[in-house]
Amino acid sequence: MKRYHLGFHIGLHTQDLILAHSGAVTPEGEVWFAEIPGYAPGLSVGVIGDLCINPYINLRFTPTVHFGNRDFTFIEQNTQEKFLTSVRSNYISFPLDIKYSSFRLNNFRPYMLGGVFAAFDVGRKKSNPLLLNGMDYGVEVGMGCDMYLPYFKFCPEIKFCFGLANVLHKDRSDLIHEADRKYTQALSRAMSRMIVLTFNFE
Repeated sequence: MKRYHLGFHIGLHTQDLILAHSGAVTPEGEVWFAEIPGYAPGLSVGVIGDLCINPYINLRFTPTVHFGNRDFTFIEQNTQEKFLTSVRSNYISFPLDIKYSSFRLNNFRPYMLGGVFAAFDVGRKKSNPLLLNGMDYGVEVGMGCDMYLPYFKFCPEIKFCFGLANVLHKDRSDLIHEADRKYTQALSRAMSRMIVLTFNFE
């Protein structure tokens, strides 16, 4: 019931993108579309700042660094020619959440949370044929359970993050080779999604 307390968390996450295709046709008559062939887990680490508003509601600020990669496969519609590229996405995320906790049962207390986040990509390589914007924002929801131990709380938590911004960087006039621009032109929109499983120590 302290007014303020601190902590840290470590865990895993999986990044995804919701892609919308433009149907653009290249001068050579090619039509490309993209897919994400699989998902690889990434590492998430961060700190926790918690403000107790009342016995059941807390305001939480949890700056987090997410280390990960996204793989893209571009496929030409007619010839089925494929092009594979990997985009490193190392995000610093700043979530602000409201946490609602239930009654404590012995040493366990389930909770739900929801809020907003802003994220900044610090791992971009501008030479990559596909480039994502450096900033994203969105909403997140999650759930977890506080487990009270003698000296600290241990809290497994899962969150679902939904980006609201189009993170596709459309202006690729910086690319030297004109042929590399067709991959960006094949897409009209990309919106981020992420599932984060963390273990909190407070």
